[in-house]
Amino acid sequence: MNPIEIKKATLSDLETIQKISIQTFIETFAAVNTPENIANYIKDSLNTEQLTAELNNANSQFYVAYSNTEAVGYLKINFGDAQTETINKNALEVQRIYVLQTFHGKNIGQLLLDEVKNIAQSTNVEYIWLGVWEENHRALRFYAKNGFVVFDKHVFTLGNDEQTDLLMQLLIK
Repeated sequence: MNPIEIKKATLSDLETIQKISIQTFIETFAAVNTPENIANYIKDSLNTEQLTAELNNANSQFYVAYSNTEAVGYLKINFGDAQTETINKNALEVQRIYVLQTFHGKNIGQLLLDEVKNIAQSTNVEYIWLGVWEENHRALRFYAKNGFVVFDKHVFTLGNDEQTDLLMQLLIK
């Protein structure tokens, strides 16, 4: 296995992030959601304008994981008012850890999460939080193994389907 390199992303990484986003979203959720809901989510949330706005947000950061020169996953974190919910201003939200399916089981998600933990410690936030679909058992196990605990839940609407995301947190201090 080649060493994985994680680099902070800029607007020049837009196409890479968009490609990984769409491919990973389809790989993870297409089998258990309608094609219309998947297509609408991609059209509304992973379009060039939306991802450009996210990349340009000063309170959001993206990090891309590379195996050799191939981008194989990425991480998106939010601080302050960029967080998708106002739970605590002194927290860091992991909005996405997306890893291409062919690279699952190769420790890339763990390396990206370790990057989050390092950032959290260096920015003095109190905790890291994230939302995970209650049916995404692989992700739930991964975060629980890393010390995250469920503290709440919220509704995530995918097209015409209301789904439950479990909110999980990891205390830093």
